Amino acid sequence: MKIGIVVFPGTNRERDVAQVTEGLLGCPTQFLWHQQTDLSDSDVVILPGGFSYGDYLRCGAVARFSPIMQAVRQHAERGGYVLGICNGFQVLTEAGLLPGALVRNRDLKFICDWVHLRLENTRSLWTRGYHAGQVIYVPVAHGEGCYYADPDTIQRLEDNQQVVVRYSDAQGECPDAANINGSLNHIAGICNQRGNVVGLMPHPENACDPALGNSDGLKFFEGMVTEALAFT
Repeated sequence: MKIGIVVFPGTNRERDVAQVTEGLLGCPTQFLWHQQTDLSDSDVVILPGGFSYGDYLRCGAVARFSPIMQAVRQHAERGGYVLGICNGFQVLTEAGLLPGALVRNRDLKFICDWVHLRLENTRSLWTRGYHAGQVIYVPVAHGEGCYYADPDTIQRLEDNQQVVVRYSDAQGECPDAANINGSLNHIAGICNQRGNVVGLMPHPENACDPALGNSDGLKFFEGMVTEALAFT
């Protein structure tokens, strides 16, 4: 399983992701500069966090026009796996690969903290290592992480089980206090209907190394290794 990590001007979490995919899991990993248009050597494409193009205009709004995004779209349409983390999630919504939008946090403040997430959809490549209802503890760092969509879109996401993770408390309940940024329905991550494109605001890549005291996010990436072994 070969991993390609997209790098836009302003991306700053690409090495965090590579430390997991290649450093911890041993998957061949390459960085894909935003001007590239050939993804044929990548089975999985990851859009990491950061501030693509300085988040000018709107988070992800400029990055969606990068040459590489047409290739990412084609990769997804062929059934290829795509993961967007934080700014990567914002880019995927701006590009129309995932529905909805990420808007300013409810309190209009940048949030850098740790949160509990409840796993909702465990059928994707990224979540199959967890069980439904499992609660994990991972960090967040964003100013525009409030998930918003019109009521019909929210209903479709719920009906089609496209909500991947929700903000919760340690017990898996979803009180208002656990919804750190005001996201509708406590939504922290979603997938497309096909399930091969996933976006989430929290950073599982920063909760993977046992040496750092928390590896709750590691199973988000271990599914790739499991998938690769199934075809060897």
